[in-house]
Amino acid sequence: MPDLDFRQQLKDEFIANRGYWTPLWDSVLEISPEYFEAYLKLSSVPWKTGTLEPKVREFVYIAIDAATTHLHEPGTRIHIRNAIGLGATQGEIMEVLQLASVLGVHTMTMGLPALIDVMRKLGRSAEIEGQPLTARQESMKADWIAARGFWAELPEYMLRFSPDFFEAYVELSSVPWKHGTLPPKVRELIYVAIDTSTTHLHEQGTRIHMENALRHGATPAEIVEVLELVSVLGVHTMALGVPIMLEELGKASSR
Repeated sequence: MPDLDFRQQLKDEFIANRGYWTPLWDSVLEISPEYFEAYLKLSSVPWKTGTLEPKVREFVYIAIDAATTHLHEPGTRIHIRNAIGLGATQGEIMEVLQLASVLGVHTMTMGLPALIDVMRKLGRSAEIEGQPLTARQESMKADWIAARGFWAELPEYMLRFSPDFFEAYVELSSVPWKHGTLPPKVRELIYVAIDTSTTHLHEQGTRIHMENALRHGATPAEIVEVLELVSVLGVHTMALGVPIMLEELGKASSR
């Protein structure tokens, strides 16, 4: 069995690589230092070889932990604290949360293409696809392109089916783009992070935002670094499950 010196070595290495420690890892390190060592190697790769600013890495963690598909409060708190320690402002963290908060619109961007497919099968797609955009819809489309720099099939369906919802969504999702301070590249990398998270895996959005990130100056290596950061999300199974296991074992032994 690994001794205390080995566990302390792993803890020290984690702190050196990641810049912090949390009691969430104490029980994992104590019970299975072999697993913790393997996780340490995996999670440290982007911190050792990546080029993104450390603060931006913490923004990625904040986004995937606070995203509505995960809502991991302990991780959100840890990485907001880390970001502040790296110089992040309230405005920057608020902007990250605003960017992640629009994830719910994928209900529309997934559902509307499905509806179009069903209408095509029933021979009714002309009710939507065959109709020209109104002057109001054309204006909203132009505003979107001016603000975002792109257009795609997904917003097209939303605009056609429900211009009122589209207008309200554009207003909500445009707040960080109109009032925020993060570079457009970073915003798009955050979108990539929440779309590729294992709790979401939204391929269409991933492709759109990867392309946008590249257009805004991101390198392929930076996008891969985001994927590396997001890929360790599964370790929250351990961070959540091991303390619960120990608590229940303690209750069982005291009966």
